Amino acid sequence: MIERTVARIVAAALRLPWLTVLLTIALTAGAVQYISTHFAITTDTSQLISSDLDWRQREQQFDAAFPQHSDTIEVVIDGATPEVAEAAARKLHIALSAKVPEPIEAVRRREGGAFFEKNGLLYLSLDEVKQTTENLIKAQPVLGTMAADPTLNGLAKALSFVPQGVEAERATWADYDKPLTVLSGAIDDVLAGRPSSFSWDELLTNTKPAPADLRRFIEVKPVLDFGDLQPGAEASDLIRETARQLDLTPEHGVRVRLTGSVPMADEEFGTVAEGLALNTALTIAAVLVILWLALKSGRIIVAVIVSLFVGLALTAAVGLAMVGALNLISVAFAVLFVGIGVDFGIQFSVRYRHERHSLEALREALVAAGRNAGKPLALAAAATMAGFYAFLPTAYRGVSELGLIAGTGMVIAFLTSITLLPALLVLLNPPGEPDDVGYRMLAPVDRFMARHRIAILAITAIAVASGLPLLQRLTFDFNPINLRSDKVESVATFNDLMKDPATAPNTIDILTPSLADAKVLAEKIEHLPEVSRVVTLQSFVPDQQPEKLVVIQDAAGLLGPSLDEPAAQPPPTDEAMKATLKDAATGFADAAKKAGASPIAARMADVLGRLANATPEQRTAVDRALMDGFKLRLSQIRTALGAEAVTLQSLPEDIVSDWTAKDGRARIQVAPTGDGNDNANLRRFATAVLAVAPEATGVPILIQESAKTVVTAFIQAGALALVSITLILYVALRRVSDVLMTLVPLLLAGVVTLELCVLLGLPLNFANIIALPVLLGVGVAFKIYYVLAWRDGETSLLASSLTRAVLFSAMTTAVAFGSLFFSSHPGTSSMGELLALSLCTTLAAAVLFQPILMGPPRDAKKPNPVDGDPASSTV
Repeated sequence: MIERTVARIVAAALRLPWLTVLLTIALTAGAVQYISTHFAITTDTSQLISSDLDWRQREQQFDAAFPQHSDTIEVVIDGATPEVAEAAARKLHIALSAKVPEPIEAVRRREGGAFFEKNGLLYLSLDEVKQTTENLIKAQPVLGTMAADPTLNGLAKALSFVPQGVEAERATWADYDKPLTVLSGAIDDVLAGRPSSFSWDELLTNTKPAPADLRRFIEVKPVLDFGDLQPGAEASDLIRETARQLDLTPEHGVRVRLTGSVPMADEEFGTVAEGLALNTALTIAAVLVILWLALKSGRIIVAVIVSLFVGLALTAAVGLAMVGALNLISVAFAVLFVGIGVDFGIQFSVRYRHERHSLEALREALVAAGRNAGKPLALAAAATMAGFYAFLPTAYRGVSELGLIAGTGMVIAFLTSITLLPALLVLLNPPGEPDDVGYRMLAPVDRFMARHRIAILAITAIAVASGLPLLQRLTFDFNPINLRSDKVESVATFNDLMKDPATAPNTIDILTPSLADAKVLAEKIEHLPEVSRVVTLQSFVPDQQPEKLVVIQDAAGLLGPSLDEPAAQPPPTDEAMKATLKDAATGFADAAKKAGASPIAARMADVLGRLANATPEQRTAVDRALMDGFKLRLSQIRTALGAEAVTLQSLPEDIVSDWTAKDGRARIQVAPTGDGNDNANLRRFATAVLAVAPEATGVPILIQESAKTVVTAFIQAGALALVSITLILYVALRRVSDVLMTLVPLLLAGVVTLELCVLLGLPLNFANIIALPVLLGVGVAFKIYYVLAWRDGETSLLASSLTRAVLFSAMTTAVAFGSLFFSSHPGTSSMGELLALSLCTTLAAAVLFQPILMGPPRDAKKPNPVDGDPASSTV
């Protein structure tokens, strides 16, 4: 039935070849026009999984309550010193705020700002407050002198008190050794023209700045255009350009980096596109070479390529009409279409070459090719389509849409192969085939395999069974970050932040009805062993405020008068500055001659003397390098000593809006203990929090739930594909044994593929798992070809023209899929690797294992009357 139908369709196309071609051209032109006007691709990764799922709805509810936290750009500013980092953050924040509302919607400091600058000491422990204020009081002579004259001249005056203090026994050289070493090194660097990193924090507190002290954050809410392939590129480019204009560069001791959901998505697309043109050109060249080896005719190759292009254009147009916009997964339909669709063209063309060897007439050979290849091609298309359509009911929307487009593309590829392809062949009129296209040299291999069939089956079974324990070590990488290139700035910065628990974005958020509910729930959660800290709006009201305020106010009383801003006065002249520096150098030189003096005294005398004798420009450079940071630090000290009691009512609006929604709902943020990069640790953390707060959301929960959704989707799709393919095969083959002959090698290839994944250290992930349904689609096509040839009585499968078609079809598919392996994008590369691996196993199962499994045909055909060679018998 199928054979006759396909033969009639081919014959109709051959009777009116020009009409067939012209109609196809018209359809293709319409498809291209539709693509050009309707092409759209969304890079919004949040749309890859159905929004109807409970955990997605919780995520959306939280994003709706606190929209300022979604789709953001995190600007990470690292400075050589805390002062440099803070000054850079202030400059950039002011500059970016001026760009609102286009292309930036909002800009805010994630830490810092006027409120924390004033009340920051209250958020330290009582002991830390005491220690900080004691250090400031000890530095009062230096601070007071320099506050009155915040220039290099004032610094020189303050330094002159050091040897006086040691001589009066109010301090020892050991007290000054470390800060003076740092200061002298900074002056040396500037005089030598080297970058200087000098911190007044280190000088005043005698402690090295912690890594967190050298980092500041700005959160930018960009205006996104999801119709653009890189929706946040305009905002990201603006931030980088603004930083360059402000000299916030490594040459000036500042590094500005971007991370967050927006730049990570943008740069991910950029990574995917990197080298795409070269890879595509090389892939096309390789496919053309393989087609030449398979078809040996430029005219046939042209017909196959044209049919493939037409099918691709029609599939793209139909796909866009069905889904509206492609996503980052469904866009892979093109690779799948080329990889699988070309199989139909090769199968038909190789079959035509075989028939042309027996039948001299071109049209008769094409009709015979349609009649004899029609059933296997139709079954292969139906089974492949069923494999892709199996994803339609799943919640993994990205692959569901890919399945819809790719499955429909299989139907289109089949139809073009039995209409346009034969019409083009009759018009191009390729020469006859003097030789058959099978592999006669493989006939001895066929006979060897037939003689040792049982032994080979047993060895295969033992080998595959021996590898089954490996499946226990099969891993699934649930971390989506590992699918991104760590060479791009956003991912490298994200991984850098993950190293610090204070900045790692692996927290859980909970939305509660009110602040009172948040307080009660937070108290329950903070006792969980999997939780390191819990933050609510209440957390911004410091504890022990009365005691801390007393300590701060005492320090303010002692330091306040000496830190007050002096009345405006002209800056000291360069000559006055030189004189002050020489006096300070003399003081250190005299001290260095006395018994018990530290070597730092002589070093300071030398450094200050050289600075006094330097050029005015060098002194100006030293003044700028040292005193700009001091002025900022002095301003911060003055502000911090004015701390006031903090209450919920006195918290600034930006903090309140971060932790309470407009309708009164309150947010709880929960951080994990242990390694935030460890999937098992995050899974325990998420499970523990969800047990107490089922309404929770956040990165750890989203990762775990999305992993479950994706794995469940593939299990559902795999089961549905297997059932639907089995039904299709049974309807077509009418024998359970023949259905098993088709499916057993397919399942064997799947098992071997997974075993090889363990041996090669290739974990499954959200991207490469797509290889499994593709294995079903491609694999079942190859198996159907062999089963139908075997049912027709083929006695020498390896030597037949079918094996030639399958091998070269597999080679072109492998090139198309394997080209993904060379992508700069790790996820795409892993997809290509597993696709190529699965293709190799399914090809081996079809070509080597399936003929042995099937054994001798039930009714072996007689030798072909044309050439007497079983290798040329009907497929």
